[in-house]
Amino acid sequence: MGATGVKAKGWAHSFPVSGGVHAGRRWTRRQLESLPWTADEPETVDAVVLAVSELLTNAHIHAQSDAHLILTWDGDCLHVSVHDEDPTLPRQRIPEPGETSGRGVGIVRMLADTLEMRCQRHGKTVSACFRPASTGRPAGTDRPPSTDRPDTGRPAADGPGTDQSGTDRPDTD
Repeated sequence: MGATGVKAKGWAHSFPVSGGVHAGRRWTRRQLESLPWTADEPETVDAVVLAVSELLTNAHIHAQSDAHLILTWDGDCLHVSVHDEDPTLPRQRIPEPGETSGRGVGIVRMLADTLEMRCQRHGKTVSACFRPASTGRPAGTDRPPSTDRPDTGRPAADGPGTDQSGTDRPDTD
């Protein structure tokens, strides 16, 4: 009986509170250059880099801790995970006009195909999945077509009809 394995490629790096966000964006872009789909999908690369920026910023500002970033490509999805030392899960909120913060979770939800948040013994991990169109699998097939983002045709991730784990729930608003 032959065993089948899962092939994955991954990278990990820790970014300190001071100066880590800019370094995290540059590091992420460099790692992504080795993946076969990135040259053909610059919009997806930009979305990943922006999400990394938002997640690292949240870890540094709200958790006041270093951020540990893990990128994993499994042939279907680029998993972007950021761990920090605060177990408090981020909540999406609607910032007041003129506020300069409060949009990070919403931005990542709109960019990613899925978003998950998990409390752990020593903090939390926030993970987003990005499925490039070139993988041949339709991203977000469980979402109705009306949720497609006009800029890429990829579905908007985890809008009002989903909870933090990415599972559908009824709208309560």
